[in-house]
Amino acid sequence: MQPEDVSRKVMIVTGASRGIGAAVALSAARRGYAVCVNYQRRADAAEAVVQAILDAGGTALAVRADMAVEDEVVALFETVDRELGRVDALVNNAGILDVQTTVEHLGAERISRILATNVVGVFVCCREAVRRMAPRHGGRGGAIVNVSSMAARLGSPNEYVDYAASKGAVDTLTIGLAKEVAADGIRVNGVRPGLIHTEMHASGGEPGRVDRLKGSVPMQRGGTAQEVADAVLWLCSDQSSFTTGSFIDVAGGR
Repeated sequence: MQPEDVSRKVMIVTGASRGIGAAVALSAARRGYAVCVNYQRRADAAEAVVQAILDAGGTALAVRADMAVEDEVVALFETVDRELGRVDALVNNAGILDVQTTVEHLGAERISRILATNVVGVFVCCREAVRRMAPRHGGRGGAIVNVSSMAARLGSPNEYVDYAASKGAVDTLTIGLAKEVAADGIRVNGVRPGLIHTEMHASGGEPGRVDRLKGSVPMQRGGTAQEVADAVLWLCSDQSSFTTGSFIDVAGGR
């Protein structure tokens, strides 16, 4: 299959220095997108993703922004405006979790911190994208893909109920925004990864979590970041032109 001709469209991928975000950025570049690789802390990893894209003849730049800080998100979009042009696709991938625990041990600070990045940050990114994609603002439509989680449906009991709740909010945002902006030619969809082999599990204190739980997956294995990226890129492409307010579960049937 030949790469889709996107005529130098611009994509922003949040949290793109590693894992699913990096896979999305690299896949988008192969399809002809100019890519903004957003990161918060891992400048070296983000620059490595950018360099891989440049080495393959693509266009990319790394931009630091903390999704929990509104001014930094706005500055991110303004940098893309100047350096790459008006955004055509936004992939809200950045997300955080904390060490596994139960609800009875959760503190308000942790909950607020999780929601600030995973929910408020996604809202602000969506707002900035709509302000650029909508025809009434001089845009030409576009695609937004929110990377949610199967945790939104399963609840992550005894581990990450706060994280799961944040992803449930992202799912509701996806449905509501899709209906708001459909007439503007902006499609909004979500991807719900299941147990995926990424570094994120180490953030929760269990690097081997996927291997421990893979027996609960009907396909009897964890997924890869690339498998999630392929779903994301399909939702950004013209092949999904009549799809909005929908979700793809990349979870092996779990």
